[in-house]
Amino acid sequence: MPSRLALYVELSRPFTLAAPAVGFLSGGITAIGAAPAEPWTWAVLGFPLLGALMAATLNAASNALNQIYDIAIDRVNKPGRPLPSGRLTEAEAWGFTAAAYAAAWALAWQVAPDGRRECFWIVVAATALTFAYSAPPLRTKRFGLWANLTIAIPRGLLLKVAGWSSVKTVAGLEPWYIGAIFGLFLLGASTTKDFADMEGDRAGGCRTLPIQYGVRRAAWMIAPSFVLPFLLIPLGSGLGILTGHFWLLQSLGLGVAGYGLYVCALMLRHPEALAVEENHVSWTHMYRMMLILQAGFALAYVL
Repeated sequence: MPSRLALYVELSRPFTLAAPAVGFLSGGITAIGAAPAEPWTWAVLGFPLLGALMAATLNAASNALNQIYDIAIDRVNKPGRPLPSGRLTEAEAWGFTAAAYAAAWALAWQVAPDGRRECFWIVVAATALTFAYSAPPLRTKRFGLWANLTIAIPRGLLLKVAGWSSVKTVAGLEPWYIGAIFGLFLLGASTTKDFADMEGDRAGGCRTLPIQYGVRRAAWMIAPSFVLPFLLIPLGSGLGILTGHFWLLQSLGLGVAGYGLYVCALMLRHPEALAVEENHVSWTHMYRMMLILQAGFALAYVL
């Protein structure tokens, strides 16, 4: 029994679960501090904490779904994973996926401040997009920029808005503006995982950006996403759209944009290395940038 549980944990790809949980919690904390500020009580914090668990569960379901439809690709790119290695059956993976989606929906239903179900309906939309990305008939993973779009919307835009909805209504510009920053970042940055997977993706009929345009051109195409979205932070603060601490938001935007320039230099200096290394350093930096952004927004709205 413990060994089966370990396989399900491996199927969920636990390394990737921290980012959505932190992202949701950061969105809730941001909403607490946004004007007009909410009181810092356990009653207010309860929904963001519950939503963080929900976001990690939803991501685990999405990861498992993707692996079910990517068995042929993973036999080339990642043969040691539970499904291509035969350590889990497809039926077992489907059982885990269904249970994780059901648990995520149940948790999202409970995230209802003042009786609002905005979080639940955002999760429904995000679920639909995860199916569109992985599963036929759409399987947008096959279509380059469409693949990036169906990653960026649920994991960038909607994640932040869902976190905000755990405290305040999303019927305003501020949560969508913040979500758009994260979405635009992932629109390009999500491609960093595609470079090393080109052989399997090509065999599986997935026309990712590196396959469509070549490694060098794809690297130049995604480079702006590591810099330009973060300049929207000082702009939004200056225009009064973002109501967090002015100077912290200015520093966050310019600081992360500078970090992004460094990552671009790593990618563009030797773009061919992106397709050789199993996980290029830019992929790791993408996750670090995401966590810095989440923490930075939370801090800017706490102070």
